[in-house]
Amino acid sequence: MPIAFDGYRPGALAGVLGLHMNYYAQHWGFGLAFELKVASELSAFLDRFDRHRDLFLTAWRGNRLAGSVSLDVSGGGAGGAHLRWFVVSSEERGSGLGKQLLARAVSHSDSIAAGPIWLTTFAGLDAAQTLYERIGFVRESEHEGDQWQGGVTEQKFIRPAPSLFDGEF
Repeated sequence: MPIAFDGYRPGALAGVLGLHMNYYAQHWGFGLAFELKVASELSAFLDRFDRHRDLFLTAWRGNRLAGSVSLDVSGGGAGGAHLRWFVVSSEERGSGLGKQLLARAVSHSDSIAAGPIWLTTFAGLDAAQTLYERIGFVRESEHEGDQWQGGVTEQKFIRPAPSLFDGEF
């Protein structure tokens, strides 16, 4: 069964939260504080979602959520569009789905001229960080602050806005 890309479907919010908790609880020991943060921030994003600017992209294999990524252009702030809630189910890791999701998010940003894209993550998520770097993100900073309350070293990555001269003349 092929992957189908979509936006919001009933149950998508719970599904994205579930994918995060399945991974981060098992591999990083994250618990209630992280779950509440993801749930409240994703809910707020979907509540103020601007379909002309923002992106809430889900990937489905049949009726099962396989992955997601969001691009918060409206609420990204002065730094540009905020890439968030990038996650792939354990069954789909290594399949190339993460690369597809990330490429679609960056393409969306470029198509609406959203400017630079930034994201926060933490040290140790090597596969995701490799994807970020391959698509043009660079690590801007690293510090011991821990907004996720999981005892990790936070990192900030930025992908500069494409130049007007990128591409062909």
